[in-house]
Amino acid sequence: MKAELKQLLPALRRFAYSLTGSMADADDLLQNTVLRLLNRPPAEGVPLPQWAFKICRNLWIDDYRAQKVRQQATQQVDLQQENFSDGEQAMLNDIQLAEVNAAMNTLPDEQREVLSLVAVQGLSYQEAATVLAIPAGTIMSRLARARVAMVGALKLNGGLA
Repeated sequence: MKAELKQLLPALRRFAYSLTGSMADADDLLQNTVLRLLNRPPAEGVPLPQWAFKICRNLWIDDYRAQKVRQQATQQVDLQQENFSDGEQAMLNDIQLAEVNAAMNTLPDEQREVLSLVAVQGLSYQEAATVLAIPAGTIMSRLARARVAMVGALKLNGGLA
């Protein structure tokens, strides 16, 4: 399980970041998720990725309800600086990432979760439905509404769309 969990960490970290909007908060959420997974492994026959995403989401919800700080955290855009050989391209990438992040932050939580699981993490509709414990049809409708909202937000801001 530990080897499979190690391979899953980057995807879990991206998912945690999509929920929190802050790299520092995402790392805290990821750490809590890994601790929970190591203490409570999935039941026999339950795929580790689905269990891990579900644990991560539930921990985020618990933290949101307890501290009510999530809205403040999503207003701060923490971008990782990577080594780019072209400074202009790096600046354009940062601007585009900030525009997409800002557009995602305007989405309702339900739509942002679905968009993150399906579009960013690459889960199928059925896998996302299992993680969120909702019907696959609800996943499809939330994803459609999220995509329309993202296109509208990016056009409004003069972004990528």
